[in-house]
Amino acid sequence: MLLLSATPREAAFLEAWAEEAFTYRGRKGLKGAGWVWLETGIGKVNAAMTLAAYAQAHPVDRVLMIGIGGAYPGSGLEPGALALASEEVQADLGLVEGGMAALGFPTLVVAGEAYHNRFPTDPDWTRELAEALGLTPVSFLTRDLVSETLEEARAWAERWGAAVENMEGAGAAQACRWLGLPFAELRAISNPAGVRDRRAWRLSQALGALEAALAALLR
Repeated sequence: MLLLSATPREAAFLEAWAEEAFTYRGRKGLKGAGWVWLETGIGKVNAAMTLAAYAQAHPVDRVLMIGIGGAYPGSGLEPGALALASEEVQADLGLVEGGMAALGFPTLVVAGEAYHNRFPTDPDWTRELAEALGLTPVSFLTRDLVSETLEEARAWAERWGAAVENMEGAGAAQACRWLGLPFAELRAISNPAGVRDRRAWRLSQALGALEAALAALLR
């Protein structure tokens, strides 16, 4: 299993379980029993190119992206909660209303199936994680520019029906769809999307929840 996170801090707890540290094209990595973790860098382009480069050079059976995320208004998710993706929405492509479908172009075509802005996670892999962690999958949304106000966050959530905002997932989801790799995504909520005041964030709580979840999956 290939584990991905945008930053080393989001996966720092894996160091205690790792058997070996390495670097790949300047990215930090760890190897453990049955898993490899790789830093992707921040943003969907970094996530997609790091994943694709590594997967073309190494055997990968399935992919799990981990990290923190912001909870959209109305999602019911509080800081410290875990969220599992049912899909990733690449919201920055195409028109604000209607995305790539409104432009009349697919973002990706695989085996005759066209994808515009929505990239579903692998159903079997996601179901396995949902059962193991007791989670109900929800829609994730990826943006290059994160929401800066609650009003902005609410607008994006309502436009796409999303619950969690992040900056990398859609890039990894699209790359996995293209490469034929099962993809899933697990994030812990660090803050309400649109709230930039760090005093309202619960980063340590979120990382602790993520560590507990990965301990249940890997150990």
